[in-house]
Amino acid sequence: MALLRQRLVGGLLILLLAAALGFVGLAWQIVSYGNASADSHADAALVLGAAAWGNKPSPVYRERINEAIALYKAGRVRYLVFTGGTPEPGYPAEGEVGRKFAIEHGVPAAAVLFETTSRTTWQNLANARELLAPVGIRTVLLVSDPLHMRRAMAMASRLGLDATPAPTSSSRFQSLASRGEFLWRETWLYIDYLLLGSPS
Repeated sequence: MALLRQRLVGGLLILLLAAALGFVGLAWQIVSYGNASADSHADAALVLGAAAWGNKPSPVYRERINEAIALYKAGRVRYLVFTGGTPEPGYPAEGEVGRKFAIEHGVPAAAVLFETTSRTTWQNLANARELLAPVGIRTVLLVSDPLHMRRAMAMASRLGLDATPAPTSSSRFQSLASRGEFLWRETWLYIDYLLLGSPS
């Protein structure tokens, strides 16, 4: 009986070690993927939503919008596509806040598309996809925080989008603690997506 117990405990420890190593490996993949950015061109920059604070973008969302504006002004895209709904009726939608911010910073209104009903990354991408074909957009640079990029690109591929990662060059998540918290959350969400296909 004691020998059986030792074997069970040993097997459990091996499984836990394998799970921990797998988690660390996946987290490293997320970090590495988010740090890779090519000097690509596309028809549009597709900006994944983040919180809006009233009529202004939150610091996280502002960095994503600024990245898209920089892509437009550098001539790497012809359109900007903003996504994101609202947490409650009557509150400004993220997509509309992104559109207004971009126009205020020199992007022509005719070059901006937006949707205002999505609440998750999957919905951001699915709703944006419906905006692309009518104006001839076939390729997109996907704009989000670096640590969000791996999961977002996996979803974009599943939805049939011809997307290239364009992680933000600056981020609100600068401290080790904030980056660690973001990475921890993204790793679990990515595992959930890989195992269950959860469109979060």
